[in-house]
Amino acid sequence: MDVVLWGVIPYLVLATFVGGLIWRYRYDQFGWTTRSSQLYESALLRIASPLFHFGILVVVIGHVIGLLVPEAWTDAIGVSESEYHAMALSLGTIAGLATLVGVVMLIYRRRKTGPVFMATTKNDKTMYVVLVAAIVAGLVTTVVSVFDTNVTDYRHTVSPWFRSLFVLQPDVDAMAAASTSFHVHTLVGLALFAIWPFTRLVHAFTAPVHYLFRPYIVYRSRDDVSATRAPRPGWEPVGTPDRDR
Repeated sequence: MDVVLWGVIPYLVLATFVGGLIWRYRYDQFGWTTRSSQLYESALLRIASPLFHFGILVVVIGHVIGLLVPEAWTDAIGVSESEYHAMALSLGTIAGLATLVGVVMLIYRRRKTGPVFMATTKNDKTMYVVLVAAIVAGLVTTVVSVFDTNVTDYRHTVSPWFRSLFVLQPDVDAMAAASTSFHVHTLVGLALFAIWPFTRLVHAFTAPVHYLFRPYIVYRSRDDVSATRAPRPGWEPVGTPDRDR
């Protein structure tokens, strides 16, 4: 079972994630959007959206550092293990709570605002359930790791396993030795990545780079007003000939 959970499923999720993004980009570019509902309601959105997005950004950065940066590297720059965990705990808790409050407000807004609720699909509801589960599991894992002295250090279990996936030699034993809370959080996270390409979360991989290179949009007046300057050569006015000539 450990081999299936920590040695097979991660690669299946990765294949689904990458393949889903490619499929979505090729066959559903029109649907590659967050389907903004700002026109229907903006008061709650103005608070909930920044809370969620800034919170999730800090959470992602924290996960990247915690999973990809080995303990030896932080020791080399003079950051002790206690200092590292204190900083990770404080920032992670604040960011996690901000993300949770933000997504709860977004769900409340979606449920209570008629037009927004009408535009909510079953796909959206599934995405919100898995997303909230991932956030809650992360916060529970953080709290448990502080108060339960029997919880194993994720830098000695989850992190080595995660890095081993990239060299195609999954350290199943390291992940199997992690605490149950880390197992639950990881499985929910894998589920989130598996459905990611097929939900509105896909907009996280969109950057409006093409706006920097698109041609200018020329606006022309439809008013019947005479020109204030002489026409340029090659652009003679077309119309009825002047009767005075």
